[in-house]
Amino acid sequence: MNYELIINSNPSGGVDIAILKDRKLIELHHEKVDNNFQVGDVYLGNVGKIMPGLNAGFVDVGHEKDAFLHYLDLGPQYQSTQKFTRMLRSSRPKENNILKEHLESDIVKGGKITDILKRNQQILVQVTKEPISNKGPRLTCELSLAGRFLVMMPFDHSISISKKIVKQEERRRLKEAVASIKPENFGVIIRTNAEGESSEDLQNDLKDLMGKWDELCKQLKEANAPQKVLGENDRTLTMVRDLVNETFTNIQINDNFLYNKIKSYLKNKSPELENIVKFYNGKLPIFENFGVEKQIKTSFGKEVNFMGGSYLIIEHTEALHVIDVNSGNTSGKGENQEENALKVNMDAVEEIARQLRLRDLGGIIVIDLIDLKTAGNRKLVYEKLKETMKSDRAKHKILPMSPFGLIQITRQRVRPEMAVVTNEKCPSCMGSGEIQSSVSIVDDIESHIKYLIENLHLKGFSLEVHPFLAAFLKNGWFNSPRFNWFKTYKQWIKVSPNQSIHLINYKFIDAKGEEVIL
Repeated sequence: MNYELIINSNPSGGVDIAILKDRKLIELHHEKVDNNFQVGDVYLGNVGKIMPGLNAGFVDVGHEKDAFLHYLDLGPQYQSTQKFTRMLRSSRPKENNILKEHLESDIVKGGKITDILKRNQQILVQVTKEPISNKGPRLTCELSLAGRFLVMMPFDHSISISKKIVKQEERRRLKEAVASIKPENFGVIIRTNAEGESSEDLQNDLKDLMGKWDELCKQLKEANAPQKVLGENDRTLTMVRDLVNETFTNIQINDNFLYNKIKSYLKNKSPELENIVKFYNGKLPIFENFGVEKQIKTSFGKEVNFMGGSYLIIEHTEALHVIDVNSGNTSGKGENQEENALKVNMDAVEEIARQLRLRDLGGIIVIDLIDLKTAGNRKLVYEKLKETMKSDRAKHKILPMSPFGLIQITRQRVRPEMAVVTNEKCPSCMGSGEIQSSVSIVDDIESHIKYLIENLHLKGFSLEVHPFLAAFLKNGWFNSPRFNWFKTYKQWIKVSPNQSIHLINYKFIDAKGEEVIL
């Protein structure tokens, strides 16, 4: 499997990031130019409204809508975090280390928000979910700083390791290596990317994270709430940090600044991957050149085709997403209906897993598959879906297929879903739903011919129209509109059919082959 990262930078529209797996689009991300509330950003906020009924509070972090903070998101070490924050902002110590005297006992897991938060209280929080629709960001007080190989958690003591690292010997090696370098009163999560990495690489990553912590403390000392005290890397660099490994064979970027930034990052972190970063300066737009644009157009509509004639219908409601699987014209192939249904379902769940990542659908997703009679076949479809969704980085849970052919999924939603408008405005009515009267088209063309000949004195120009209209203009020879133009204006006008031109559109081409702008 070969992975590619194609990055399209547009100064006014932001950055679009496409991930391809064997040339097939599997993820698409958009980073806005003015996105100030990304997952991972740390803020000093002001507590606003307390909602005892929700056991939650709202925090002003500078967004137009106050951010949501539930009691369970305070984290066990909330008191330690707040004590350190107060100490840091009052005494302004030279060191940013977390000492034993900074630690407090854990808060009660089933406690009440009114016992912990007070209105107008200043609080250190981190964004866990970006603003979606009319909702503000979601927050946590359990801080975590992510690196390429490790995630560091202040006021914690544990060392955790990714479940995707399965070899016991490697798990033991990594845990021992991290335990020997971990700062006191900091917890560490060992990421999947750390597998096979040397102790030196882990130490360098941890050193970078401590640098982030020092920067956070420095900003926190002088911050005036609400204010950002630590910003996550931009989405592009974050994805390079989290995703790019030896399975990636190509990173193409059309922006010189981003190109140098990513190349420099990989040179420091993974020198062996530096050469896969390439600057794109081709004539075609970068997404068009690598086939991304076409895949976007065919993957984001309401109807998505797969496996020949089969297709998905994807509907969105306020409460959930519904995906309907249709066999289309493949239903008649073969003699065994159960086998056909199984084959379509197996291919469908593979495409559905891709669609969930591509559109970044979150919340509740209900899939209506083609009914299967045997429990064994239903289990095969369920297992296939679980297998294909293993590579999905968003947290998710899948329920087994019901006798009615339904599979339910809950998938983590941390940012607005990726929506791409695939419909194009009609070139004739320009979206109005009304077009010019067909009987007036020929008169319209003739009035423009008269203007070109009598006013602009243009010679040797030709007319390009839709093939149907071309046939009408030339039909009848001596009685045709084209021959009548010749008799009137004493100039022969070549009429050329052009399939790409809409039925009632037309254009004039001068003797040099350039379009005449009317």
